[in-house]
Amino acid sequence: MTNKLQVSKRELRPRSLRTKLRNEGKALGVVYGYKVDSTPIVFDEMDLRKILRDHGDNALIELHFDGNKINTLVHGSETNPFTNFYQHVEFMAVKMDEETEVEADIVLVGDAKGVKEGGYLAQSLYKVTVSATPANIPERIELDVSDLEIGDSVTVADLPEDKSYTIVSEPDMHIASVNEPVAEVEEESEEASSEGEASETSSEETEESAEDKE
Repeated sequence: MTNKLQVSKRELRPRSLRTKLRNEGKALGVVYGYKVDSTPIVFDEMDLRKILRDHGDNALIELHFDGNKINTLVHGSETNPFTNFYQHVEFMAVKMDEETEVEADIVLVGDAKGVKEGGYLAQSLYKVTVSATPANIPERIELDVSDLEIGDSVTVADLPEDKSYTIVSEPDMHIASVNEPVAEVEEESEEASSEGEASETSSEETEESAEDKE
């Protein structure tokens, strides 16, 4: 499926024009890259939002611009911190038979055995770098953690292989693990503390007994 986005060239002056366009629901941007000179553009913010919502941040977007069609990827964006409105977006024109490196989301699926036994699943890595042609860039990579027991962990090397892309991130990067229940860890800590206190008390009593004999 082709994600089409109608864009128009925009003027850089006056600066007040930016505010006017944004008030009209327009987002500002720039397109550059393969066979494209850096060009400032404007488009309907909601059109882009729908594409990225339905197909992810790595969606291949075909810009319709002055009668031309330009295959692009979103290379960067700036959003309003309060409304999340796309204020400025960078589109990178790409060559369809040339690989590019992007980040893909890591999504854990399945119910880990260790979690059913009382442990908890902790994820530390949420994105992985992949290399692929624009049409084959994955929106997400799913990793099944169903067989993980308490104490088990998974790394980038455990991600499923796919001929359509290559995982570039280091294979030993930690993704997630199933840890012991917090209550058990706290109990063990309390037991160790109690044993330590008992040992200190015993030592003090021994010292006092020795002093009495003297």
